[in-house]
Amino acid sequence: MFLFRRSGRGKMVKSVSSLVAESCKPLPPIEDKSFGSFDSFANSRIVLIGDASHGTSEFYRARAAITQRLIEYYGFNHHPSSKEKTLSPVFQHFPEWMWRNEEMQGFVNWLRAYNEGELLAKRAGVYGLDLHSMGTSIKAIEDPAIYGRVALHKGDAPCEHGVVKLLQQLLEKRIELSSQPQDGEGFFDAEMNARLIRDSERYYRSMYWAGDESWNLRDVHMFETLRRLLKAKGGRAVVWTHNSHLGDARATGMGQSRDELNLGQLCRENFTAPGEVSIIGMGTHDGEVAPADAWNEPMQVMAVNPSRKDSYERIMHDTGIPSFLLDMKPGSVSDEARKALEEQRLERFIGQFDAYLWFDRTSAVRPLEIEQHHEGISRGETYPFSM
Repeated sequence: MFLFRRSGRGKMVKSVSSLVAESCKPLPPIEDKSFGSFDSFANSRIVLIGDASHGTSEFYRARAAITQRLIEYYGFNHHPSSKEKTLSPVFQHFPEWMWRNEEMQGFVNWLRAYNEGELLAKRAGVYGLDLHSMGTSIKAIEDPAIYGRVALHKGDAPCEHGVVKLLQQLLEKRIELSSQPQDGEGFFDAEMNARLIRDSERYYRSMYWAGDESWNLRDVHMFETLRRLLKAKGGRAVVWTHNSHLGDARATGMGQSRDELNLGQLCRENFTAPGEVSIIGMGTHDGEVAPADAWNEPMQVMAVNPSRKDSYERIMHDTGIPSFLLDMKPGSVSDEARKALEEQRLERFIGQFDAYLWFDRTSAVRPLEIEQHHEGISRGETYPFSM
C-alpha cells in the first residue's frame, strides 16, 4: 500500500490514498444494522444513490439498507394510492435478472412489511422514472427500434404523423375517462402515461439521429417525472440508478465535451436550497458482476477488470480499506484531501458526488432466473442502450 511520496525538495508528503484513508468512515458489513446510518443525508429532500455497474450485489444491498433507514426514521415517502389497481407484468423491457434477484426481493419484502404497519400517509411507494413503457402503452405502433431506423433513412417514419395523432387521441381519451373529481390519482396516471408516450416518441427518433440528444431527452424525462411526483405526492424521494445518471455531469467529459446533462445535474440546478439534494456514488476495484454478452442474452457471471492505475478507483483501492464512506460535504474531509481529489482522473462513470461509497471487491447479484423471457414489442424500451 503506497501512502507516502517524496516531493521535489525531499520532503515526505502524504499520497491521495493516505488522505482518503484519514478522511473516510470504514463501514461494517451491509447486513449490520448500523450500516445504513447515513444520517448526514437525512435532511435532504432528494437523495440520489448510484451504482458503478448494474448486477452488483453490494451496490443493490447498500442502496436498500440506506433507503430503509431513510424511510423508517426520516420520513422519506411518497404515499401510494389507496385505490386498487389492476396488476400488469413489469420489467419485461430490459433484462429481468437486473431486478428479479434476491437482493431486490429482500428490499421489496421489507417495504411490504413496513407499509402494512403504517398509516397510508406514512407509507412509501415505488415509482418508475425512465422511458420504459412506450411499447405497452401504444401497442398499435410498430417496434420503436424499427421506427427509429426508418426515420433515420427517410427523414420521417411513414407512421410518424399517425403516431402523433394517436398520442393526442390517447391523451384526450384518458383524461376524459379519469379526470373526475373523485379520481385525482387516475388523472395523474393518465398525465404521466401521456407524457411518457410523447417523450418516448422523441427519444426513439433522436436515438438514430444524435446520440447526445437522445441521452438528454431521457434524463430530462426522468427529472420531470421526479419533479411531478414530488409535487403531486408530497414527501421526499430516494432515487436509484446508474452513477452516469446521478453524478453531476457538469464536472465530467459528458458535460464539458459532449454537451450532455443528467438527472443529478438537473436536480442540483432546480432544487437549490442548501443540502436539498444529496448525491451518493459507488465504486469498486474488482470482483464479479452479472451482465450478458448481448442484449436479450442469458445472464452470466463475469469478472470485473481491476481498476486502472490512473483512476479514482485505484486511489480508493490503495487505502487498503475493504469498504468505506467518503463524505465530501464541507467539514467532512480535510482541505488537503479535497484539493487532491479535485484533480481530474479517470473513473467508471463518475460525476460530482456529495459522497462516495466504496466496496473494494464486489460480487454478482443472485438472480431468480437467468434466461430472459420473450419480450415482444416492449423489447424496444431503451434498446439497445439498456438502463
